[in-house]
This record gives sequence, C-alpha cells and structure tokens, in this order.
Amino acid sequence: MIMKGQKISDRYQIIKSIGEGGMANVYLAYDTILDRNVAVKLLRGDLAGDEKFVRRFQRESLSASSLNHPNIVEVYDVGEDNGNYYIVMEYIEGKHLKELLKKRGKLTVSEVVDIMLQITDGMSVAHDSYIIHRDIKPQNIMILENGLVKITDFGIAMAMNATQLTQTNSVMGSVHYIPPEQASGKGASLQSDIYSMGIVMYELLTGSLPYRGENAVEIALKHLKEPIPNIKEELPNLPNSIENIILKATAKNPKNRYADAREMHEDLKTCLDESRAKEKRIEFKYPENNFDDTKVSKMLKDTSKTIIEEEEGTPIARQITKNDLKKQNKLLIILASIFTGLVVVITSLVLLIPVITGGKEITVPDVTNLTVNDAIKKLQESGFKISDEQQEQSSSDIAEGHVIKTNPAANSKRTKNTTITLYVSIGDTKITIENYVNKNYLEIKGALEALGLQVLIEKKDVEDATKYKDGIIMEQSVTEGQKLSVGDTITLYIPNIVSKYPDFTDGSYTINDIEAFCEEYNISLNIEYVPTNDYADGTIFYQDKPKDYTIMSGQSLKIRVAQTPTNNEDTTEDEDTCSETDRLLGLC
Repeated sequence: MIMKGQKISDRYQIIKSIGEGGMANVYLAYDTILDRNVAVKLLRGDLAGDEKFVRRFQRESLSASSLNHPNIVEVYDVGEDNGNYYIVMEYIEGKHLKELLKKRGKLTVSEVVDIMLQITDGMSVAHDSYIIHRDIKPQNIMILENGLVKITDFGIAMAMNATQLTQTNSVMGSVHYIPPEQASGKGASLQSDIYSMGIVMYELLTGSLPYRGENAVEIALKHLKEPIPNIKEELPNLPNSIENIILKATAKNPKNRYADAREMHEDLKTCLDESRAKEKRIEFKYPENNFDDTKVSKMLKDTSKTIIEEEEGTPIARQITKNDLKKQNKLLIILASIFTGLVVVITSLVLLIPVITGGKEITVPDVTNLTVNDAIKKLQESGFKISDEQQEQSSSDIAEGHVIKTNPAANSKRTKNTTITLYVSIGDTKITIENYVNKNYLEIKGALEALGLQVLIEKKDVEDATKYKDGIIMEQSVTEGQKLSVGDTITLYIPNIVSKYPDFTDGSYTINDIEAFCEEYNISLNIEYVPTNDYADGTIFYQDKPKDYTIMSGQSLKIRVAQTPTNNEDTTEDEDTCSETDRLLGLC
C-alpha cells in the first residue's frame, strides 16, 4: 500500500490519493527534481503481475507521451519501483465529465459542441499518428474551471485493450461506449474512437446513455443490433446538423462513420451555423448490419467467459454463468412482485383515505393573472389554505405582483384544507448587456449563462491575425446597454486564429521579451540558468513548449539560459600561492 510521504523512484513524493479505479490508483505527488505537482497512476493487482500487459503498458504509455496537444494530458514518465508500475502525468485540477453530468444533469448544445470540438481536436493529433485510445468515455475526459478539456488514460486504454481483448475475447473497456466491432471481437480502428465519441456526445446532450441493460452482454448486443435512440424525441429543437453528427459517429458500420477525429472536428466547426439547422437527415452509403454478433451471443451460454461490467464508471471483472442468470431472473421476478404489490397498496390508500376520513376532493381554482390578495381570497373561498411562503419568478407574460401559477396546479383535485403555494411574478427581469470586447470568452460565457441567457460562440475570420488574440472576444451581437430577458440569446464572436509559441531560441528574443509575452498570455514562466561553455552567456537555448505549440491561458513555460561557469581551478591556484602574511594584510 502506498502511504502519504512515500517516494516513488526516490523522486515522486506522494501527497494524497485522488482516485481509485479498476486498473489503477491515482495519487497527487510532488516531483522533487522539477519542483512541480504531478499525478502518479499506479497499476493495481493482477495487472502489475501480468508481464505481457506491463510491457505493453510501458510501450503504449511511452508512445502516448509523444502526443503534444493542449487537450491531451501530458505523460511525463513511465517506470517501475519495487514492483509498482507507474505512469507520471500532468496534474489536472478539475473534474471529469461524468461528475459534471451528475451535477448538471445535461449540458447545453453550445457547451457540448465546445467540449466535442476540444476532444476531437486532441484526438486528431492521436489519429494523425495512428494512435487509438480505445476507451473514450466521460470518466476519461477532464474539464478545468476555465472550460479546457483534457483527454486522459491513453497508455492504459491502449495496453488494456490490446492485451486483454485479444487474449480472452471478452468485452473490455466500458461497455456503455463500446463500438460494435469491438463488441463482436474484432480489432479496433480509428473509427472505434469515433463511435465512442458519438456516444459521449449523445450522453452530454441528453444526460442519459443510449443503451442500458442488466449486464454487459445485453448492453453489448444492443450496440450491435439496435439503432441509437432518436435524440429528437428528447430534444425536439436540436439542429439537424447536430443529430447528423451523432448518427454518423455512431453508425454500426465503421465505413459509414467519419474517417478519423479530424474529419469529425471539421464537421463540428460549422454545426451551429444557421444554414445547417434544417439540413437533410443523413443517409448511409453502406449497409449497417454487416457484422457477425455470434461471438457476443455465445457469451450468454459460455460459462467460462469473463465479462466486464461497469459499476460507477469502473470496469470490474466477474464470471457470469447460467446459474447466475437464473438466480438473477428469479430475484427480478420476486422484486417485481413486491414492487407491484406496493403500487397496489399505495394506490388503494390514495383512493380510500378520502373515503375513510370523509374528506371530499375539490378542484383547485385557476388564479393565474390575479393579484396576490384576489388569488388568496378565491382559494380560501374554495376551501384551501395558503402557504405563508410565496415563490417569486421572473415572467415576461405575467405582470409584477400577479400570480403565475400555484402548487398544486390549477384544476387538479385536492382535499379540503390542502395548503396551496403561490408563484408570484417579479416582472420581466432584464439583464443589461455590457461591452465584452477584449475579454476572455469563457469567462463571459459562464457569467452570462449563470444569469439565464443563451450564449453562442462563433469564430470569425480576420485579415490581420496579429491584431487579435485567440479566445478573446472581438465582437458581440447585442450592443452595450441593451437589455435581454432570461432565455434570450447573445452571440460572442472570437477570431478564427490559434496562438502559437514562437521559437525563443532563434536569438531574437531577450528574457524581458519572454517575460512580457508570458504576462500577455497569462503563462507562468520558469527560468533555469545552466552553467555551460556550449553557448554564450545569456543565450536562451531551450524551451519546453516547442515552436508552434498552441497557447492556452494558465499554461507554464520553462526556458533554459546559458551562464558562464565559475573558474574554480584558477581560484584554487591563487589561494595556494598566497602567504599567511598577505592574507592577514588583506592582499589576497
């Protein structure tokens, strides 16, 4: 067991545990050499004892460390210490998307598009190198307070899938996001990640998973056979372009999906354009059911196959046998019987209580648009009591001080003396729009959405990119001083540019230039002075963010500056020739 204060490889000092999963435990640690906090992920149990898996894990993690993108968690180090196999990563202070969904229920369309643009942008870099994640799910996607998205667990996902799936033919990874080809035992491809991203997008928009079942096999079979539920039934106002992206990403046949993440990213960039809102529903070129699902079906009968189920987002291996399934069915029948009995009893009580108590049900009168005094009088005359606490709501239809609705609702049946709560209008609450130009769009978007406005973000092409900064608002659709009501929409325009790091080592930059650069883009600068004879004194010869690396606010930048070494040998010779008398006189 890893304890607080323990050092891994005499370098990474454990601060605390920050997460546990089926494959690894994650710790916050301090890198004593580079003076920074890191996340250390330690493999658990049988995985650390599986030599083939460990080799694969190390190889794939090192491969993932070559991915350099703001939306991918950086992998710093991979190693082993006293039988503990670990991976050291960038420490992210944020929450994963599953936590965000639990808190919010579901996200707005603009939020989902922004998140998916970041995910596909990061995955584009991976797909360009033909690196397949194989386990895209909300639990593997972190989101920071400023809205920046980070994809995690590349090394573990690749190693886990490639080793375990090929050895046991069992359904690996998180079955709720598994592509049909992997569920049927075939190998993963770039299009496998596309499918998982499509499922994630569906879940972010609706707040629910498209396929559910009693066990992993049942869910996997649904991925194979059932079309994705019609998202328009839950979100009727969703633009057709968004629906088409989900349909294309989650196509059963990989040939009908996007070729890679970059193609999906390009489609997402224009999906909120008004011209695409009512585009024609997508039609697939290739047949959808072109796979053989017998491998998964056989799992229901095979008592020796290991199935991965998901519990709170963590894969857990267990054996499913015929007896298990029979026991589960019996238990379900018993529970269903109990539930049915309870429903009958409760329904009977609801119907009989008024009869037993002699209470007669009466209709709640409609007091909408009445003043509070008139509403109270009408309700009391009908035989109801009025709650002392009234609820206030903004309304553009009901005048201030008048009743919007009641709880229980108008025209519903209630017994005499039931307490009624009034919802009273405070009028059409207006939000005064300020000048948001030259401010960060993420901050403004969050603040306006908190006030109840719908905020759209659009990128706009500019002629001179040097006049603008990436992510900084250049225009807004509603002018300063105008007032909007709750639910109204405002569009913020940002330049269609991406700020990149220059080459600070080309000799044209001074330390003052770099400090000014970092202050402008809110970047933390770390300067390391290195004694060396290889460069002239003051030469900047290294930067950890290479030329053309995308700039994101809050990043850190490390540079190394050459420093002429002290000539200790000359000093020693002078001391050897200096007499004791000269020293006393202060001559040497």
